[in-house]
Amino acid sequence: MSDAFSDESKWLKRWEEDGAFEPEPDNRKSFYLTVAYPYPSGGMHIGHARTYTVPDVIARFKRMQGYNVLFPMAWHVTGTPIIGALKRLKEKEKKQMELMRDTYSMTDEAMAGINEPMDFARYFIDEHYRPSMRRLGYSIDWRRQFTTNDPGYKRFISWQYRTLRDKGLVMTGLHPVKFCAKCENPVTTHDLLEGEDADVQDFTLIKFAFGGDFIIAATLRPETIYGQTNMWVNPDVEYVKADVGGEKWIISGPCAKKLKMQGFEVKLEATIGGSEMMGKKCVAPGVEREIPILPSSFPDPDIGTGLVTSVPSDAPYDFIALKDLQDDEKTMKKYGLDINAIRLIRTIPIIEIEGFGPDAAKDIVERMGIKSQKDTEKLREATQEVYKAGFHTGVMNPGCGPYSGMPVARAKDRIREGLIQEGRAANMLEFSEPVKCRCGGDVMVAKAESWFIDYGNEDWKEQVRGAIHNMDAIPDRTRQDYLNTVDWLRQWPCIRNFGLGTRLPFDDRFVIEPLSDSTIYMAYYTISHMICDIPDEKLSDEFFDFVFRDIGDVRSVSEGTGIDSKRLTGIKESFDYWYPQDYRCSALELIQNHLTFMLYHHTAIFPPDKWPKGIASFGMGLLEGAKMSSSKGNVILVKDAVKRHGADIVRLFLMGNAEPWMDFDWREDEVNAVGRRLSQFIRQVRGAKDMGGRTDERIIDRWMRSKVAKKVEKANESLEAFQTRKALQSIFYEMFRDISWYMRRDEPNRDLMREISGIWVRLMAPFTPFVCEQLWMEIGGEGLVSKAPYPKASKCDFDPDAEAVEDYLMGLVEDIQSILKVTNKVPKSILIYTYDDWKLEVIKCLREGKNMGEIMADPEMRKRGSQVAKLAKTRPEQLPDVLFTPKKERQIIDEAGDFLFREFNAKIITEPDEDPAGKRGLAGPGKPGIYII
Repeated sequence: MSDAFSDESKWLKRWEEDGAFEPEPDNRKSFYLTVAYPYPSGGMHIGHARTYTVPDVIARFKRMQGYNVLFPMAWHVTGTPIIGALKRLKEKEKKQMELMRDTYSMTDEAMAGINEPMDFARYFIDEHYRPSMRRLGYSIDWRRQFTTNDPGYKRFISWQYRTLRDKGLVMTGLHPVKFCAKCENPVTTHDLLEGEDADVQDFTLIKFAFGGDFIIAATLRPETIYGQTNMWVNPDVEYVKADVGGEKWIISGPCAKKLKMQGFEVKLEATIGGSEMMGKKCVAPGVEREIPILPSSFPDPDIGTGLVTSVPSDAPYDFIALKDLQDDEKTMKKYGLDINAIRLIRTIPIIEIEGFGPDAAKDIVERMGIKSQKDTEKLREATQEVYKAGFHTGVMNPGCGPYSGMPVARAKDRIREGLIQEGRAANMLEFSEPVKCRCGGDVMVAKAESWFIDYGNEDWKEQVRGAIHNMDAIPDRTRQDYLNTVDWLRQWPCIRNFGLGTRLPFDDRFVIEPLSDSTIYMAYYTISHMICDIPDEKLSDEFFDFVFRDIGDVRSVSEGTGIDSKRLTGIKESFDYWYPQDYRCSALELIQNHLTFMLYHHTAIFPPDKWPKGIASFGMGLLEGAKMSSSKGNVILVKDAVKRHGADIVRLFLMGNAEPWMDFDWREDEVNAVGRRLSQFIRQVRGAKDMGGRTDERIIDRWMRSKVAKKVEKANESLEAFQTRKALQSIFYEMFRDISWYMRRDEPNRDLMREISGIWVRLMAPFTPFVCEQLWMEIGGEGLVSKAPYPKASKCDFDPDAEAVEDYLMGLVEDIQSILKVTNKVPKSILIYTYDDWKLEVIKCLREGKNMGEIMADPEMRKRGSQVAKLAKTRPEQLPDVLFTPKKERQIIDEAGDFLFREFNAKIITEPDEDPAGKRGLAGPGKPGIYII
């Protein structure tokens, strides 16, 4: 076994036997953090591992700080993906079979044993997720695990939704449903041939005056109306003129059918060819100017209205289509277009986006090397990137009238509402991808009466804003993302016709959808292990109200539920001890739904002292530079990565590659490099245990102790802020550099090295728990390192003087090495010259803020006029933090004479009488003159 690994199974068993991660309320301060529970429809890959390793590192860190830490886990099985995956498996669909066999290594025997949806979920829980989490050493309290299909959890969700309905926050209204045009019936996910995971998108239908008619363009980005330059029409499409609610609309035929499905009154009156509209003009609402109608092949009659308003500053498709047309004289002549006028069309910048210039579409098209409209895959990626960046970081520029300076996320909704209220726009719902019924018919979005959560309730919004302002948002920039999400959230459909999960308690025709049943389950963890043997019927609303909302007294609740009063009290005390959660961890992309929904539901159900204290959001994972995708097989499973590298190396790489909120890139060569460095750490600690050497105290020992103390301080500060990479840079990578210098400079102090080893092992324990448990045992540490106290920085160990001395010597060594490298000399003697005393006086004057006139008032300085002027140009950052006198510099060099001789195998001469190259005059504070013979 490589020295980069410990016996992982040994420590897993020890932790379990010790109950190391199974906390109960006690007199310690609690620390409770949760992470989004996984959806076990496939195997756990390395992207998932980063998401779950971050909170484990923080949990281990806080546990070592003395907190009573709870880190639980459960399994989200609500919805239809597992059902769909099972259906494809049973039908032996080629793609699904390849995914199961090739990516997830599922045997034919295992596949044959999966007959029910929960069989499918259990396979991936038992064979992938839980074993992978255990192998990675997660300090999870497994007693508390549950699935969202468990009877007790369903009772909990039913209570939640009855509570929300009683508060008037869940109500009925028109809701999008899937409708098959061929069957002429609503369909469920179970009835679909393709498009099971399609989202419903809300298009804004903008009305462009065109004579007495309106050309209707559909857009997902109404905020871009200020950048409109032209209208795109497909000349090969035959559009329809229809009476829609008394107005004459020009739209595609498929769009007319969709509008009928969504409650619009639509009467077809005539047809109009796209080519008939070429070169004419229509009036763009919002900016109130005429724009030309131009030809393009990308408007699709099956998407939106089949007509597209062009904003080439922010839409890559529009930018490249305009560029293509301006270069295509043949097409312009074909449709009788004004060539010069078209070539004069310019982009109109409207949005300032972090990381882009004023024309974001132009930037990304050029960056990705997109040459024409035929680069559809690249254009799709470019569009997604620009739209995502614009939504999260974009701000409307000064050309956007009353919306100037407003975040895009807020302006989008405001502009859309304004256009609709003024009668210049409407809205239409559309799937994000084609959806097909099993009969072969097209499935469209229709509207039917259903249930939704009223996230648009203004009083509720205000409560959530208060929760956002009072919580810790990591990274801090996400606070505005939460506020933006609250601004645009309105009614959210909370049910599905079909799937795993909890039936809506007051309308059991429906199942509560996945995002809506995963908002307060963090509270359920605090009691899940205490109620698993209580009969379901006793878990009544009265029970949950008492435990979670402090409604009722223990005696009456005990009588009403039949649960022993002492047990009831213990259950409630458990919730009160652990709640609120200190941190919720999840993905950045879930801010727009799950994480903000969580805040909504907490403010509605719990009192303010139970609202989340903090949320940490994480980036996504790449594999050798490409986005990870389970469906495409572009993943590395955790079990394979751990088998190849060991758990500690996997953890160490994931935590050190990037800060949690940044995207990370799994690259095998870099992972192997981390493994080699971890081996070095192990050898270093083991070597210190048996090290001989001196025991007296020297300045280099003071320096080493000071450097370690500062690393301890940085580790604590960084981990409090979830900065895992910053912490590792200090306590892992920089520590090697400091120890290397310490060992080079002098014979090491054996007692100090042993002391440092103990500190180092504890510093690294949250990151590499298996290796550190083994090393802790080997160096004689007491008990488990997982429960040992995390090092604290002692201010008395900070020694700026010792650090200044060593910084001076490091600089001297680097300067000599640089000269040797340039001259390619083998030195016999190294002559070192310190600076003249008068230079110290000049530097002191500069630090005191004196100008040249005040310095030159000294007659001695005037004698050296040009020299003083030259030195006075020295920038502050070029000076050492600590200024030594020339005498002190000479003392430092002389005391380090033996070290310098060992480094360069040359005689070291300080302040020689001869100065053949005039180096003495070039010497300055902290930068001695050097001449090599």
